[in-house]
Amino acid sequence: MKTEPVPGIQPAVMRWARQTIGLSVHDVAAKLKRPVEEIEAWESESGAGAPSYAQLEKLAYQIYKRPLAVFFLPNPPEEISPEREFRTLPNADLQSLAGDTHMQIRRAHAFQIALKELFDDRNPSEQLIWQQLRLSREASIVQQAQAIRRNLGISLEIQIGWKSDDLALKQWRQAIENNGVFIFKAPFKQKDISGFCLLAVC
Repeated sequence: MKTEPVPGIQPAVMRWARQTIGLSVHDVAAKLKRPVEEIEAWESESGAGAPSYAQLEKLAYQIYKRPLAVFFLPNPPEEISPEREFRTLPNADLQSLAGDTHMQIRRAHAFQIALKELFDDRNPSEQLIWQQLRLSREASIVQQAQAIRRNLGISLEIQIGWKSDDLALKQWRQAIENNGVFIFKAPFKQKDISGFCLLAVC
């Protein structure tokens, strides 16, 4: 029956799915229009409750954005958390990441995996910009910017000659990817974040 609790759902997996999308118990309760205590019971180690199949489908596909099969695992799967990925950020900033931002980070990790498989776990670029340039907080910003331009092959004169924003984006992106950094574009719903970088050692 779709209204009966689904057996075999582990509370730790339920907690993991919620936390990795940046939602609180109160957020999930509001989205499901259920009491907070009910959501807490699903995540309680006492095994006091479990969602119905219809609720689990909504949690998986609409709220947590996870495959339904994930919720039947015995333990949460291994996954790099934003806390590990962006450990130099203040904790308050990490705690304020919106669900959409968590999704963008998760999507970027999927792109990384696809690229590593596509290129046999190596960067296809012959020159890697982070190996050729060493930036420093103490050095002149202007001089370092000039060094980056030289490395990318884009002078100010060349940039001025671009006739549209679309062309500029295409040219910058091509130059950066030629130097070993792959770029993926996506709109951010969290207005105080416009992008991020993930390191993949190849």
